[in-house]
This record gives sequence, structure tokens and C-alpha cells, in this order.
Amino acid sequence: MFALSFHEFAHAWMASKCGDSTAARMGRLTLNPMAHLDVMGSMMILFVGFGWAKPVPVDGRNLRNPRTDMMKVAAAGPLSNLLLAMIAGMLFRLLSGAGLLSEAIYLLIIYFTQINIALAVFNLIPVAPLDGSQIFSGYLMRTNPQLAWKIQSYGPQVLFGLILFGYITGFSILWLFMRPFVNFFMILFLGGSPM
Repeated sequence: MFALSFHEFAHAWMASKCGDSTAARMGRLTLNPMAHLDVMGSMMILFVGFGWAKPVPVDGRNLRNPRTDMMKVAAAGPLSNLLLAMIAGMLFRLLSGAGLLSEAIYLLIIYFTQINIALAVFNLIPVAPLDGSQIFSGYLMRTNPQLAWKIQSYGPQVLFGLILFGYITGFSILWLFMRPFVNFFMILFLGGSPM
């Protein structure tokens, strides 16, 4: 829940830096989870293991450079989760080097790091409503407009179908795609792949 809240706070913070105070006026420029958590999304996290927070409202008309600033606002979320994972990795190395890493703290840091990396990687998938759609849509529209249109039209249904398929069967195609990236960052931040 903290990872989701920090993710949404980062969107609000970047939007504010780029000239749009919509999220700040609505009380979303805060780390308080109550401002960001969605009731249904939170319930899904608890019972299904997958959920979401309330999207941060951004008014593109207030941004100084709407096209590039919207990409910055979208990228702030995944980058904030990678930042949390990196900080957790530094803490892991510090405690490990000092011999202060108990089993409970070890597991807490490992799971915290993995959750943040997975959240960042998942959100970089270029399908609406994920952040990747805002980050990469401009590039896709220029290089392959037909593919961009197909992703925009059918992407959300395919994404939901893949999530549902993974939940029902226990075999996640999405995790198959995400795992190499998650493992890469786990090794990068923690110095090994503990999971």
C-alpha cells in the first residue's frame, strides 16, 4: 500500500513541478495512503494479490509543455518505485555488512524491493491505463500508428484477460514477461537474486 501511495504521490509531485496543481488542490500531493487508496483496489490487493490506487488527476492544459510534461508525469510513478527499491537495496547491503540482518528484516526488505520493482515494470507496459501508455504512446504513434491504435483499442481488454487468466490458472503470462526485468533489478539493487 505504501508503494502504491508513493507511486501516486510521485505523479502528483511531478504534475505540480510541471505547472499543474490539480492533484495538489485535491489533496493528492501527500504520502498519506488514505488520499490515494481506492476501496475496490485495496480489497483486491488483500484478497487477490493484485490491485490499484486512485489515479492522480492531471489537467494537460495547465502543463507548460503538455506532450513532454505528460510523459514526465507518467514516468514519475514507475521511477519512484525503482527509487524505493534502490533505497531498500542500500539498506539491505548496509544491514547485511554490519551483521544486523535478522530473518524478519531480510524478508521484509526482499518483498518490499520485489513489490516495488514489479510495480514499476508492470506500469511500464504500454497499455492504457498503465503509465507506459502515456510514456511510449507518442513514440509509437510516430513509428507505427496502426500498432498504437490497436494497443489503444484492444490493450486494456487483453491486459485484463491476461491478469484474469493468471489468477484462474495460476500461470501468469504477464509474470513470464516481467520476470527477467524484475530479476535484473533485484540483482542490481540487492547484489543477488534472493527470491
